[in-house]
Amino acid sequence: MSEAIARFGIGVVRNKVDRGVWQKPCRGVVLLHNGPPTPDQRLAVALASAARGAALAGLTALALDGFTGFSPERTQIVLPSGARPPSQQGLEVHWSTQLDSRDVHPLDEPCRTRPARSLIDAASWTTNERLARAIVIAGVQQGLTNTGHLRDALTRRGPCRHRALIVESILDAAGGIQSLPERDFDEICLFAGLPRPSRQRAVRGPHGRYYLDAAWDALGMSAEVHGIPHQSVQRWSADLGRANEVVISGERLLIFSSYATRRQQRTVADQLVRMAQALGWQGSGPHPSSLTPSEQRRRRKFRSRAS
Repeated sequence: MSEAIARFGIGVVRNKVDRGVWQKPCRGVVLLHNGPPTPDQRLAVALASAARGAALAGLTALALDGFTGFSPERTQIVLPSGARPPSQQGLEVHWSTQLDSRDVHPLDEPCRTRPARSLIDAASWTTNERLARAIVIAGVQQGLTNTGHLRDALTRRGPCRHRALIVESILDAAGGIQSLPERDFDEICLFAGLPRPSRQRAVRGPHGRYYLDAAWDALGMSAEVHGIPHQSVQRWSADLGRANEVVISGERLLIFSSYATRRQQRTVADQLVRMAQALGWQGSGPHPSSLTPSEQRRRRKFRSRAS
């Protein structure tokens, strides 16, 4: 509004707003027309209503950089720590002490956080773990940033929700955690009371030899743990074809994501137990009150902090 006053004078601005020629969507902001604001104008109003140094952030900033598949319910904006809230209502407002040129591009218009920072923010601002993971991995898959920039942005971000999951997701996107799902899966099998499976058992199909991540030969049952097969459509298609060949050969196959082996261990254990029981296993599975391996680790971590 100060720019409009400097250009036209306060009398002209007040007259046109009062007559409805121009509109005042919020305190301190004037639009020089009386029609519906465009999407770009809505974003400009959000920034103009906020303190100096504010930037569009999270999914709002990512959409401007070409990110697809995710959209915020409200415009997301981040302000310097201690700044007053924007005068515009209905925004999703966050504050940060780290808004220098490493995280906010100095030339992009409208002003917004860089893609790596936007992805970290968007993942940490959602309460849904699976959505947080999907946002981080999709950002890398869509070429908005790389895992090095994500790690760098996370170190500056400080404490945030889903931090451990975001680290895991960055590693998943980099393809660097192949051993972790295997360890987690072994712990789940032990938790479920299942016999220890054999690893990388070869199965021959019409197009070559396949290797199963885990197999219980006595039961005719096997399991696969996939990281992010959608990273490559060709790889994903090959994995599906291999799974089909395993089933055609008479094997019962269960497929889990690396996310499930870390974050949904009770569900994984339940499905393994029910499949094994359907094939004649006489075990009863874990007691309902038993803690999963990941729950045990969190409890130990909590106790160590408390002490």
